[in-house]
Amino acid sequence: MLSEQELEKSPLFHDINYQDYREILTCFQAVQRVFRADELIYDFSSDAVGVVERGQASLIRIDEEGVATVLEDLGAGGVFGKSLAFAGSTGDSLEVICRHSCDVVFLDYSHIFTLCGNACHRHSVLVQNMLRLVADKAQALSRRVDVLSRRSIREKLLCYFRQLSQQADSRTFTLPFSLSTLADYIATDRSAMMRELKRLREEGVVRSDGRQFTLRQ
Repeated sequence: MLSEQELEKSPLFHDINYQDYREILTCFQAVQRVFRADELIYDFSSDAVGVVERGQASLIRIDEEGVATVLEDLGAGGVFGKSLAFAGSTGDSLEVICRHSCDVVFLDYSHIFTLCGNACHRHSVLVQNMLRLVADKAQALSRRVDVLSRRSIREKLLCYFRQLSQQADSRTFTLPFSLSTLADYIATDRSAMMRELKRLREEGVVRSDGRQFTLRQ
């Protein structure tokens, strides 16, 4: 369960006080679980909607050949569920995997969009917050499509770096995950991506220190 201080920062429970938060968890039959790195959080076999309260997770697509591709990075407030997923190709499967220790709350889908008998204000606020999270998810997927539509590894990297730069409102930004995950995110071979990154550094296009990058142009 979130502390009062953490509740104030939770996108899902924005404008909901702590007492209402505790009652919502009971009213919505919420289940809260803790996951460790690399654990499976969700396999899209249930109708529950999951929200990451703490930690980091990734939405993964696995094709018929077992190749995994990161579709979305899920930080605090990240929402996922069967009803929110895009249909994949026949034979593909989706999973949400814990990247860094995660606290996740699972809410029954039918309880979210079916008002309770009291039609309480906190329920309406939660629905509004959920719809906002879904809208944010759609924007994130749109940015991902923009990256994947680029033809070369170089163009994909620069497109993604520019997105991060715009979000940070600075030429310097922090990569939200490891380089291995970055290769999955842009759907390319890690060795080929590392060679392209090396060329970008040698040309002075980017500068990096660990996961911190600076675009020079």
